[in-house]
Amino acid sequence: MNDPRRSTIAIGLLVLLGASPAAGQPPLRWGMDETGGAPYVYDNRTKGFEVELAEYLAKELGRTSTPVSGDWNKLPELLKKEAGDQNGIDIVLNGYELSKTFRDQASIPYYVYRLAMTVKKDGSIKSWDDLRRRKPDGSKNKVIVLTGSAALRYMQAEFKDEIELESSDDVSNAFDLVARNRDYDATVQDNPAATFYVHTKGDDRLRVVGEKRADNYYVILTRPDDKQLRTDIDQALRKAIRDGTLEEIYRRYGIWNEDQERLYYWTAQAWPPGIENAENEERKKAESPPLSWSNLLESLGLAATRTILLAVASFPIAVLVGLLIAIARLYGPLWLRIPGTIYVEVIRGTPLLLQLFMLFYVLPAAFPIFTMPPIQAGIIGLALNYSAYEAENFRAGLQAIPKGQMEAALSLGMSPFTAIRRIVVPQAVRIVIPPITNDFIALFKDTSVCSVILITELSRQYNVLYNNHREHILVFAAMTALIYLMMSYPLSLLARYVERRFRQGRG
Repeated sequence: MNDPRRSTIAIGLLVLLGASPAAGQPPLRWGMDETGGAPYVYDNRTKGFEVELAEYLAKELGRTSTPVSGDWNKLPELLKKEAGDQNGIDIVLNGYELSKTFRDQASIPYYVYRLAMTVKKDGSIKSWDDLRRRKPDGSKNKVIVLTGSAALRYMQAEFKDEIELESSDDVSNAFDLVARNRDYDATVQDNPAATFYVHTKGDDRLRVVGEKRADNYYVILTRPDDKQLRTDIDQALRKAIRDGTLEEIYRRYGIWNEDQERLYYWTAQAWPPGIENAENEERKKAESPPLSWSNLLESLGLAATRTILLAVASFPIAVLVGLLIAIARLYGPLWLRIPGTIYVEVIRGTPLLLQLFMLFYVLPAAFPIFTMPPIQAGIIGLALNYSAYEAENFRAGLQAIPKGQMEAALSLGMSPFTAIRRIVVPQAVRIVIPPITNDFIALFKDTSVCSVILITELSRQYNVLYNNHREHILVFAAMTALIYLMMSYPLSLLARYVERRFRQGRG
């Protein structure tokens, strides 16, 4: 016989399960980039005002919050994937400002921000106008901003050639470089980041000079055709604004200010506003400038020159160091062989990106005497990395020379050093020419990794162009690939020519 109480409990459980976010509703996959750091997303995606906002929105939509990590300036590309694709996302929620590019797929704003300039506390920069003044040595002030951001476009439009402008993919590194590196004078970031790093964290090496430019808005991006999701998100945001939920979240991170009162205005007004008729000229400066093909070619040419400089300057060092290490490992005493072996294994066993990061960021932080400009760090990093591989090439070449030749040289009265230099090494070089030339071509492409230490080489310049004019992505990609081919193919021809000469005994 059925127990009415059990039936009631079962029905209640079914109702609860039906109301659960996980029941029949896909997770809300939101795109973000953890390298942006606090106060947006940090501590392994467990903290940040956008983490809490995503959780709130997911709850209001009856879904679960699922963060998906990606490169900040590439997050909109993940929206192009179909709904349900595990490699795609439903929304972008990571400090994306309203712009003409994404106007038709943007929610109402969830934060009103301005640009803030952060400088050394004991530095000479007291105002934005001070950026225009040269340093005592005649050099320009060096400013670092976030790659692909409104700050980058604004500084390019407002200060043009009056400053030296560099961009970074990591916000926290930008603040750290200004705090400890004498070469970087200021960083311009959105004011939530400046507030957190200078005031909330209490970094006494830095101070915020002031905020610039008319306010702009952080918005949530959806797929252009996902109108229902935008409507649901707008409704949830309006509720959070009106009932104080948003203010409560922002106050926990110290980023609530009087600008946020404007959020109440946009809960009742048509959205988005007319970007073409922006309220003042300063806001327009943060928009992408019209594409100039002459400037495009000039910027790609300059970036290609940096790529060539990195490769041509670093590879001879790599070859020389690699040869010395190979000789030390084969003919040197034990106290040289062991360090040489450790060096080769450590360098080959760790990625180039990590080595550059350690050389440019970590080492100077521990030992300021090792502080160096990005281009110098790039040359040294590439040289050290490839020297390990060249050491193995030379070691194989040296071992291919019959031992009898070394013995014959010694029997003729040559010293070991002279025998190695005049008999063994010249023959080994002929053997290793093919792999060395192949490595030189590979190094040309590996220069792209130097973008992690703020060098605008060819691949990084492609990203800059892509961020400003996403509609021309295929054109930029084709032009960049063509320039790489134009640089590497002549090297291939030269390598074949050198190989033929050595095979014919005329090298």
